[in-house]
Amino acid sequence: MTHLAIPKTYKLYIGGAFPRSESGRTYEVTTSKGAFIANAAKASRKDARDAVVAARAAFSGWSGTTGYNRGQVLYRIAELLEGRRAQFVDELRSTDGLTEAAATKQVDSAIDAWVWYAGWADKYLQVAGNGNPVSGPYFNISTPEPTGVVAVIAPATHGLLGLVSVIAPVILSGNTVVVVASESSPLSAISLSEVLATSDVPAGVVNVLTGSAAEIAPWLASHADVNALDLAGAEALEWVDLQIAAADTLKRVLPPESGLPALTVDRVTFFTETKTVWHTKALI
Repeated sequence: MTHLAIPKTYKLYIGGAFPRSESGRTYEVTTSKGAFIANAAKASRKDARDAVVAARAAFSGWSGTTGYNRGQVLYRIAELLEGRRAQFVDELRSTDGLTEAAATKQVDSAIDAWVWYAGWADKYLQVAGNGNPVSGPYFNISTPEPTGVVAVIAPATHGLLGLVSVIAPVILSGNTVVVVASESSPLSAISLSEVLATSDVPAGVVNVLTGSAAEIAPWLASHADVNALDLAGAEALEWVDLQIAAADTLKRVLPPESGLPALTVDRVTFFTETKTVWHTKALI
């Protein structure tokens, strides 16, 4: 008996669940040569709002964990990704048209990125924070704290690695994230969502929307409950308008950059806010 192919319709990832878009819209995902692979959900304004609600609900719990524990969670993602290397390699070969060697290199680099950022989870505080010299019998200590809910426009290229490069540094410090995946190459984002759902990442910490970044980004930029905006993959969008919209609610904005976002602690500290504490010295 001939086995029938079963085309898959991929869903969004919001609050730890995989809902369909409330609009019911989908779009076709094709190979680099134009052959049909699957249908993906096309997120709407309502989906973006739901994702922000989920991210906000998860913020207090996630930011309240220790840096050491968050590092363990990020490392667990790397372990699960390692176990599904073949799947991610196949997806990158089909959607991005990469050779097996290039796809394998990208997957390995994505795994390494999770490990690299996991290592910084309990160390960036020592780099970004400090004790300040003051005149008087006081300790004055500055320390970075997570800023809140961060909306991210993922790079349109470098499917998996681009996605990891913008998600990992945001959640490392205790932020939660709503990420708009590459419209042309969403399979890596959807598969990564499945990895996150089976990992130790609490529901709502990472929320993944697929569809048109040009359609979704303005709603996230103007959303009053989004605290920061990473425009890494927004180079082809009207990103100046997005910055203007973000300014109305005093968001910090990381502008677009060409190419792949680098692994750097600066991406971690950009989405933190420095809080300063005064404490009286004990008099002996």
